[in-house]
Amino acid sequence: MNATHTIPLNNGVVMPSLGLGVFQAKPEVTAAAVEEALRLGYRLIDTAAAYGNEREVGEGIRRSGLARGDVFIETKVWISDFGYDATLHAFEKSAGKLGVEQLDLLLLHQPLTSAFDLTLGAYRALEQLVADGRVRAIGVSNFMPDMLQRLLATASIVPAVNQIEVHPYFQQSELQAVHEKHGIVTQAWSPIGGITSYAGGGKRTFDDPGIRQIGSDVGKSPAQVMLRWHLQRGRTVIPKSIRPERIAKNLDVFDFELSAAQLAAIDALDTGVRGGPEPDSITLDTYGREIPEA
Repeated sequence: MNATHTIPLNNGVVMPSLGLGVFQAKPEVTAAAVEEALRLGYRLIDTAAAYGNEREVGEGIRRSGLARGDVFIETKVWISDFGYDATLHAFEKSAGKLGVEQLDLLLLHQPLTSAFDLTLGAYRALEQLVADGRVRAIGVSNFMPDMLQRLLATASIVPAVNQIEVHPYFQQSELQAVHEKHGIVTQAWSPIGGITSYAGGGKRTFDDPGIRQIGSDVGKSPAQVMLRWHLQRGRTVIPKSIRPERIAKNLDVFDFELSAAQLAAIDALDTGVRGGPEPDSITLDTYGREIPEA
């Protein structure tokens, strides 16, 4: 990856367009995966307080030998730490585990629609962290159009990023249009449709004959085709892997382009079926968990 493989955020901060995600990466393998990704050329690492591996992400970054300013670190605040004061403390917990004083991007991991006042308080805390220089950019994750509108009605900083489920079978075009209107970057989680492999009974994106044919035509794997599709559509991506060979292949997507017809063919695969939980279903009763201090 080089300096051209970046995307500008709405506050002038520039972030890499492709990074390593560590969702469901066990702590004991996370540091090695992060170190390997950075050795190969990744410069964005995405984690979250709820993943339980922030400390190991920090260890992998330190082991890489790269300067702090050369790695874009992104993490997320869990709903159990929503509310102004609690979210300020959540930043301290995450920064401490990661071993840094400043985060490049801090997101609210989910909207807490059942207690949206806590969500708004959490976002005010993110705004304060920007003012204090502790965070360079802020945003949200899994916010739907109505939730974004409620947030924007009181926010003083427009979110730089909304990290959402996007892959060929679930594209959320209406939500992406809202992002474009407000200058919010769409960051795709499960960008190659890994969630279609375990969401239960549906087709897997990796097996899609159209995607496989495009891969054959351009000499790339289905995963590489899907990642390239995202990048050419202006999204950032955070594919997760702990296997060195897949980490390397996921980065090898900057030496080819998909044609307009190929992009349109992938666009046409949208089923409208979500793989992850409905954002409205996320409540403290069902998903609350204590985020440890250390």
